[in-house]
Amino acid sequence: MSKQYENFGPADFDKFDCVKIALGVYLILLFILRGYLIWLMSVTNMQDRVSIIAWVYPDPKLFYLSLLSGLGGILTVFLLSLRRPGANSFIKKMCRQLKNILFIALFFDWLINLVAYYFWQMQSKEWLLINSVTIIIAVIYLYSSKRVNINVQEFPEKLPEK
Repeated sequence: MSKQYENFGPADFDKFDCVKIALGVYLILLFILRGYLIWLMSVTNMQDRVSIIAWVYPDPKLFYLSLLSGLGGILTVFLLSLRRPGANSFIKKMCRQLKNILFIALFFDWLINLVAYYFWQMQSKEWLLINSVTIIIAVIYLYSSKRVNINVQEFPEKLPEK
């Protein structure tokens, strides 16, 4: 058994003997996709579909900007959903770039919030600071996590039938 796998147990592997995608990747995706999650919550609220969006995003432009910044997250979710044996070489190459795609999505999210604050005065300093710190922590996690490194190196292959 390779040294990089010594801290993993059987529950850490999927049905293709690959290490399951790191929980931190999913948390980063939740952060990037927060606009879409709020939108989904508002759509499922049958009594008042706009109140949740208005509560989280007082200015409707902020909501639309959040949807725009979440496009990188949608690409990542789509990519992870295609990560399976038999995928074409383009998907394999893109999965090897998972950290970079998430970094670009986080940077794009930060950039949109920065523009919203400085040019349109739609954000508070506190929100911009919290957003910036969250993104810095996420980037540090992406590039220092051993599990994420393994996720990027591995790609599911069809296992022989027993």
